Formats: sequence, C-alpha cells, structure tokens
Amino acid sequence: MEERGCAGVGWGLDRDRAAAWRALITANALVLEKIERALAEAGLPPLGWYDVLLELSGVPDGRLRMHELARAVVLSRSGLTRLVDRLERAGLLRREPDPDDRRGSFASITGDGREMLRRMWPVYAAGIAGHFGEHLTDEEARVVAGALGRVAGAARPR
Repeated sequence: MEERGCAGVGWGLDRDRAAAWRALITANALVLEKIERALAEAGLPPLGWYDVLLELSGVPDGRLRMHELARAVVLSRSGLTRLVDRLERAGLLRREPDPDDRRGSFASITGDGREMLRRMWPVYAAGIAGHFGEHLTDEEARVVAGALGRVAGAARPR
C-alpha cells in the first residue's frame, strides 16, 4: 500500500496500522451505504433509527435517559435530540419527562417502534451477511470482533 497521511512519519502509526485504519473506514462507509440503500428501497427508515430502537428494546422497561441513549448510540446529545424528534413524530418512541430531574427526559420505545425494528432487521441482517460476513472466514470474524472490541472499549468514554 502506498504511504499516505501519517504513515511512516514517526507519529506512532506504522504502515500496517495505517492500512488497517484505512481499510476499516473505507469498508464501513461502503457497507453502510449499501445497507442504507437497501433499507430505502424497502421503504424503511435509515439505519440510525434502527440503532436507537434496538438500544431501547434491549432494556427491561424499553426506556433510557436521553444522555444514556446518546452514549449507547454514539451520538452527540443534540444529534440524538433531532433523531428522537423524528422517531417521536413517526410514533416509534415517546419522550417522557424525568420526574427526578426537570431538565432530563426519557425515550421509550412504542409498540410501533418494536414493529419497525422487526421489519428493519431482515434487511439489515442480509446487508451485514452479504456485504461483510460472507467475505470473512470464521477465524477472521473472531479476530476482527476481538480487535475492534478492544479498540471500542478503549475509546468509549468512562
């Protein structure tokens, strides 16, 4: 691979790590673009909606404080607020005031939100399988998951 950017200039980024980074961001962008297109062609909302609905569906009462949800889906609070506004208008979640904190609020998934999640998953799963999974051996999938899990764990705010 041709050296680009910071690779090889003594900033702690060697050629292999620079190549891994470039492959990661390129693959991520291309695969997500294909999945977004498949969702749109199926008449479904964008993938960001799925991420929010999935997080809410995964907690026992189907609701999270907005700042917890922002952290879980890796969005700024303002970015999440705009997304939650759209999901609320679509009837897929409700925003509820936090009785213990007048400034805070909860987002709660609705029955329609759970149904949308159910409708989106087959398209999303097919995209993951077809554009990502089928290009990895089982061993490569384990290595990628382990390596990226460590990176995400180290990068996640504490």
